[in-house]
Amino acid sequence: MELRTSAFPNGGAIPRVHTADGADRSPALQWTDPPTGTQAFALIVDDPDAPAGTWVHWVLYDLPGTVRTLAEDQPRKADLPGGAKQGKNSWGRLGWNGPSPPPGRPHRYFFRLKALSTSLGLPPGATCSQVDATLKGKVLAEAAWMGTYGR
Repeated sequence: MELRTSAFPNGGAIPRVHTADGADRSPALQWTDPPTGTQAFALIVDDPDAPAGTWVHWVLYDLPGTVRTLAEDQPRKADLPGGAKQGKNSWGRLGWNGPSPPPGRPHRYFFRLKALSTSLGLPPGATCSQVDATLKGKVLAEAAWMGTYGR
């Protein structure tokens, strides 16, 4: 399985439009070749370089297994079209909240997409920890993309 975005190269700088310093729009994402038996996807975006420890920017789950794209600027609401649900990020908000690191060295932002054998069945607003706990035994494959951003 492969995950990508046309917004920035893997390992490259995340454009300002996708950050808290810009319009804070989630980037469009595309993926290919999930394994046979994929029923759903989960997406976690986090920053392991945050001063307080790993900071979660986006939690999305129960995305149908037939979906292969997410459009730019996903709405910040609990339920998305097709049955996907959004969880709470480290700010306690639903949906995408883009990079906003403190001044200094650029941080890394990992987009991790997991192909699942079944949907998670969690209510909207689940935390990253709740999603991680529910993923156990359901992950068929994982793909990742990384971007950087600094101030």
